Amino acid sequence: METRELAALINGHGVPLEWQRDFYQWMHAHPELSTEEAETAARILDKLSEYSCEVISGIGGHGIVAIFRNGSGPCALLRADFDALPVREETGAPFASVYEGRMHACGHDIHTTALLGLCAIMDACRDHWTGTFIALFQPAEETSTGAAAMVSDGLCELIPRPDVCFGQHVVAGPAGTVMSMPGPALAACDTITITLYGRSAHGSMPHQSIDPTFLAAMIVVRLQGIVGREVSPFEFAVVTVGSLISGHTNNTVPETATLVLNCRFYSEDVKQRVYQAIHRVVTAECAASGCEQEPDFQYSAHGELTDNSPEVFATVRPLFDAVFGDASTDAQPWTASEDFSEIPRALGVPYLYWTVGVTPPGVDTPPVNHMPTFLPEYAPTISAATRAGAAAVLSYLGRN
Repeated sequence: METRELAALINGHGVPLEWQRDFYQWMHAHPELSTEEAETAARILDKLSEYSCEVISGIGGHGIVAIFRNGSGPCALLRADFDALPVREETGAPFASVYEGRMHACGHDIHTTALLGLCAIMDACRDHWTGTFIALFQPAEETSTGAAAMVSDGLCELIPRPDVCFGQHVVAGPAGTVMSMPGPALAACDTITITLYGRSAHGSMPHQSIDPTFLAAMIVVRLQGIVGREVSPFEFAVVTVGSLISGHTNNTVPETATLVLNCRFYSEDVKQRVYQAIHRVVTAECAASGCEQEPDFQYSAHGELTDNSPEVFATVRPLFDAVFGDASTDAQPWTASEDFSEIPRALGVPYLYWTVGVTPPGVDTPPVNHMPTFLPEYAPTISAATRAGAAAVLSYLGRN
């Protein structure tokens, strides 16, 4: 099918999707934290039972795949995440979270509802596409463990190998706008937990100590110089000291101090240079303070760079433009991180990850992901996310 025909199909498919609002509101009201998404997974499975597809559940925890086969042709995968955050909701919505301290503050309820809507479209419109469509529902994105868990649990052997993978995320921006780009789209990230070993002493005798609090303070200052003085202004790096823990009483010099760093990059080369510098600075400051034990470095919460394939972008973007018109725009690199790209990396296939705006018109302070007031403007957002998924998948499966 030509681009114009595909756009007409996507915008006028005629598949009833009114149920999406109820599903979204139920999911928003019943958020489940990473690895605990049993009830959400059951609801997804219940909806998938309405379609003619092969369903495999319990992959890497509560992960689910639905495989829609429709003759020979390419295979395309679209992923949605469905875990929530430990955030206290303050939206005032009538369908706000029923659980204190838990909230869908990142839009995963939209992602999941949109992918289920796409399943409905692909199931009902089989005359207009050929090949295989895989809907992948991923748990535990917020802890950066869900994608890796699904891969470790045999995902690559359980599904047909796709030719291309897709992912999307809702963000602040005009509701219904679809933003896409080739190249680095989301940052690579790591958490580095650094334990410093000093020598404890009574607060009245600091000369008998090796003070890890003073040492930690010197390291915090020096770390800021790495990005400011060792990374080119034309490159991107973030080194944030998110936590400094040292001591519990006012009259004791503690024995240890702990720094927890959040680091983000768009380049593997920059990342390696910055990590070498972090080790150099920390080790040298420990030596300058006379520490008798080497510092300990622990890496966690790893997120790979989301680096969109230029070829996939070139295939999908014309259909985005045809479907959304002026609401299809260029994305800017997002400094957030996530684990979507671990799936296409494990499968060895190219991918595209785009964003969808959620901000109502005339709002001066847009809703921001992970905040207690985050609430997308439902109608244009769910419509755009559902149609964007259809456009991406049909740009491969609808042309044969």
